[in-house]
Amino acid sequence: VQLVESGGGLVQPGGSLRLSCAASGFIFSINAMSWVRQAPGKGLEYVSSINPAGSTAHYADFVKGRFTISRDNAKNTLYLQMNSLTPEDTALYYCARENGYIYDYWGQGTQVTGSA
Repeated sequence: VQLVESGGGLVQPGGSLRLSCAASGFIFSINAMSWVRQAPGKGLEYVSSINPAGSTAHYADFVKGRFTISRDNAKNTLYLQMNSLTPEDTALYYCARENGYIYDYWGQGTQVTGSA
């Protein structure tokens, strides 16, 4: 199983980024997937998740209305569209595979930095 994130970068306040997570080594369409982030000096923080079919999404309160999770099962890819970014969104963003009530595989993360 491999999860490879991309799309991070430096963005000005109010800017946008689209993160991608390319999955391989498993049947992507049967697992729910999540985005989790870790800000400098802080613990892991849930961002968003999506069901296997891509029909149901959940979000942390702090990203509702700003971030949109989606997936393309034909391309084995998970996405996170991030709009209205703020410096508080600065973090390493991970995609993770859900397996029951745990995350059993993680990517290496992609850095998002919101400039002040």
